Amino acid sequence: MRLPVLPLRRAALAAAVLAPAAAHAQAARPAARPVAAAPVVRVDLARDRVGREPTSFVPMVGNWVVTTDAGRKVVMVDGRAWKRGQPAGGLADKARAIYGARHEDFIDNVKAFAYFPIAVARDVPDFRNGDVSLRFKMIAGTLDRCAGILFDVKPDGDYLAVRFNGTEDNVVLWTFTDGTRSFVKRGAQNFPLELGTWHELRASVHGTDFKAYLDGQLVLEHTLKAPVSGKVGLWSKTDSMSEFADFTVTPTAQ
Repeated sequence: MRLPVLPLRRAALAAAVLAPAAAHAQAARPAARPVAAAPVVRVDLARDRVGREPTSFVPMVGNWVVTTDAGRKVVMVDGRAWKRGQPAGGLADKARAIYGARHEDFIDNVKAFAYFPIAVARDVPDFRNGDVSLRFKMIAGTLDRCAGILFDVKPDGDYLAVRFNGTEDNVVLWTFTDGTRSFVKRGAQNFPLELGTWHELRASVHGTDFKAYLDGQLVLEHTLKAPVSGKVGLWSKTDSMSEFADFTVTPTAQ
């Protein structure tokens, strides 16, 4: 006599039949691919003309010019002609080229921050994760001797900057929002760097995790309020006279 199949046995039988099909469907489903990182950008000044504004950067505030150092082209911010509240020449056209119809908000904020020379990298539309590095040489400056990395530049002109100041011998992270500069964090150590010597500054951003390195040494760590998304570039302050070279953006996958 054939015994009836109990409910539990029916469930087990169904599972045994369906399991291979489910496993096959899972195997056939393509795995999610991580978002690929954007290509590395290394600013090349080979085609730039000495004595002119750099073409790879868009100067917004201050006097930025291509010069030579030991036979090599570099970008120099020349604060000797600095005047408080004076943006770079042709600001409206430059802002329009970068932000189109939204350029007026950018101009208003840039004028509020005209105490701080900036030049925006032309070929980096949106930096979110990875490293931004450069080499800098402080030449002169009475009020300040600064060189820094500009990042998270928004269409309204807000941005973040991490810089070294030779008058204070330290690395500091600042935020610039709605026309107001705010202190974020200062590195714990002082570094008395000599004028006329080259040094490397690197900003590393991964989500809200921020780190700054000076000559390869970790000097500042901070948790940002939000992930960054914006343009990057060069930053300085008042009458600083500094040179910049080897500006490199190395994005990482998100």
